Amino acid sequence: MRCSNAGRQPRGLDQAADSYVYESKQTLEQPVTSVKRQFLCRYAYGRAAETVMLSEKGQDYMAFAIDGGVCSFVLCDGVGLSFRGDFASRYLGSGLLSWLRSGNELGLQQLESKLMELSQGAARESASLRVDDNIPQLLKEVLLEKQRQGSEAMYICGRIELPGRFQRKGKMWMAWQGDSRLRMFQHHMELTSRFGGRFHTSERWSTRCGPVGGKPNVYECRLDNPSGYRLLMYSDGLNDLDPISEAVPDDQVQVLMNSLHTGGLEDDASFLEISW
Repeated sequence: MRCSNAGRQPRGLDQAADSYVYESKQTLEQPVTSVKRQFLCRYAYGRAAETVMLSEKGQDYMAFAIDGGVCSFVLCDGVGLSFRGDFASRYLGSGLLSWLRSGNELGLQQLESKLMELSQGAARESASLRVDDNIPQLLKEVLLEKQRQGSEAMYICGRIELPGRFQRKGKMWMAWQGDSRLRMFQHHMELTSRFGGRFHTSERWSTRCGPVGGKPNVYECRLDNPSGYRLLMYSDGLNDLDPISEAVPDDQVQVLMNSLHTGGLEDDASFLEISW
């Protein structure tokens, strides 16, 4: 491998035999579910207990698409202290997934251009979101100021391409800003150190100005072997997974998603594992 740093039917199921698309619905939980095409994907989505109690949208957004021998994915975590982090994560995530699936060339310059394009569209849509007139005036003023400052989200995104008729070796391209977890394994050996530990909360995307806290982090590599890989990503609501290197069984992932020992999740949680 040569690398360089550079249960229920979900919403969005594609009917094609070798294709599958999942998009988290921010108003509902998704129990641990698996789908097998040319990739094996396990995924789950849950809102924080307080968010569920208030019947609010989750701040996380997660989606992936299997298109034959190509898997594209996004995992976004809206910044709660910004205005409508749920909106930011959904807008960014859906826009990035469409871009990844388009087959366009992937690189830092292309990503930065896309992030700026998405920020401009999101800024226009965010400006049209109304603040409830029935809330206390002081709270309303705070929310209006946050709206002027923009909405923010952290993200992981990428595309995996398996070897095919016109491509002798597979390849993987990924990018991120923020502290959501991104881990990689090959034949049970963890390779996450190759990402360089560049996962910081100060880095994110903003509807006001695009990338914040520096340039996006980019990692790309050739996949010299056609199989034996496992890519794992999850938001900070599942940080109990941090010290665990082996694949966690479905029922144990669901235990973490339910978090009955703490009365529910303390933060939104998204889980996506891609194996091939």
